[in-house]
Amino acid sequence: MYDYLKDPAAIYEKSFATVQTEVVFGDVSPALQRMITRIIHACGMPEIFDDLAYSADVADVCIDALKKGAPILSDCEMVRHGIIKKFLPLDNQIICTLNDQHTPELAAQLKTTRSAAAINGWEPHLQGAIAVFGNAPTALFHLLEMIEKGGPKPAAIIGFPVGFVGAAESKDALKSFGHDIPFITLCGRKGGSAMAAAAVNGASVGAGK
Repeated sequence: MYDYLKDPAAIYEKSFATVQTEVVFGDVSPALQRMITRIIHACGMPEIFDDLAYSADVADVCIDALKKGAPILSDCEMVRHGIIKKFLPLDNQIICTLNDQHTPELAAQLKTTRSAAAINGWEPHLQGAIAVFGNAPTALFHLLEMIEKGGPKPAAIIGFPVGFVGAAESKDALKSFGHDIPFITLCGRKGGSAMAAAAVNGASVGAGK
């Protein structure tokens, strides 16, 4: 009854071609273009390109980290499940500590959200990892605080917290963070797990198997 494209490969190709047509990437590197294309594809909004903030080398750093076997640390289960495992070059571990049994108790002790408290569980894995946020501003703030206090540094931070309370502010903090950690983020309230996972998938494709 309806005339629509059904071939998966053709849909995939046309979708990515549309992003390339509607976004003027300028001097953005091919690796970063691949990452941004997937982010835009995940939300269907080419107009967010102008609201992205990033380090020029963030995609290359993520690719290098993945090739070295670095783990991916996710602030929520939605991001973890959105990462396409078959793209990961070394079957890199994806870690989400949100539902660890000790997280609720720690959140109560710290008087913060469970999402923020869960970041403490990243510490043994954090050095050289890829830290990914698709949900909680408090989690991103907490990671920055841990690093400020001398904690381990990830190789890169993918920061897409979403919402009306703290999201824009957490991403502003990431943009002005002074510890030379490559990052990519979407300014303002918009964000979410789909975009965060898409950024990782873009790097994974670049890393290859």
